[in-house]
Amino acid sequence: MYNLNDLLIFVQAVDSGSFAAAGRQLSLPKSTISKRVAELEAALGVRLIHRTSRSFALTDIGRDFYDHARAAVIEAEAAEDIVRRRLAEPSGTARLTTSVPTAQFRLADRLPALARAYPKLEVQLHVTDRFVDLVQEGFDIAIRSHFAPLPDSGLVQRRMGTDRIILVASPDYLAERGEPETPESLTGHDGLIVSPSKRKWVLSHSDGHAIEIEPKARLMADESLVLLESAIAGLGIACLPEMMAAESIRKGELVQALPSWTAGVVTTTILTPHRRGQLPAVRAVIDFLSEDARRAAVAEE
Repeated sequence: MYNLNDLLIFVQAVDSGSFAAAGRQLSLPKSTISKRVAELEAALGVRLIHRTSRSFALTDIGRDFYDHARAAVIEAEAAEDIVRRRLAEPSGTARLTTSVPTAQFRLADRLPALARAYPKLEVQLHVTDRFVDLVQEGFDIAIRSHFAPLPDSGLVQRRMGTDRIILVASPDYLAERGEPETPESLTGHDGLIVSPSKRKWVLSHSDGHAIEIEPKARLMADESLVLLESAIAGLGIACLPEMMAAESIRKGELVQALPSWTAGVVTTTILTPHRRGQLPAVRAVIDFLSEDARRAAVAEE
């Protein structure tokens, strides 16, 4: 039985057009290439290549042998690639924690895609609005949305995305009450407020100008989904992350008011303990969510 590596050398010699060129491609001396092809011919008992100092050409049987040898090399490379991909495929368990709104509007449609991409990976998501200590409670990843920079906690931080906080209301509400033309006119509108301590909205214009406005509080809720549904129901104007309101705007359930003004920016960050972040399963989740968010942001531009 001939050496299967000699098939690769033979195919490379034919593809390169000379032993010298094949040697350069394979980082082997020309003499080694010539010797291995000669050993292959001896094992087969046929001449595959007519070669002189001036010519290099396949024999008839050499041409037929090359077609099959090249197919064998391609199949061998494909087999090796499958093994490498299987060995590199993340497996194991990754434990995530995040808040209710982040789970609903950032992860609900992405985790199924993650599961399909990595079938050997088990993802455990714990959804809660309380603060979770990753290290003490044994979580690998926390995904947190925040308005101010996160404090230095010793955790590795990776930004997942940012969202503008926009003003939205239902078409019926605006038809009845009139669409605000300036931030000052919001004082005559019903506002859907996060809490009694946050009755005022600080709005920023695209030119950098900022103003503080206090609408009439119609409803207060520290749950974003309640504010979203209340806005859709026509109770008033709400300040919500753009991603959260995007689907309702697309359906025509909500309209953006004062589109040149925003009520800040919310940042979503992936946090992980340094050592846990080096685990293949955890790294796969972080990379997938970060890249998925980046592609989504590019698609929206």
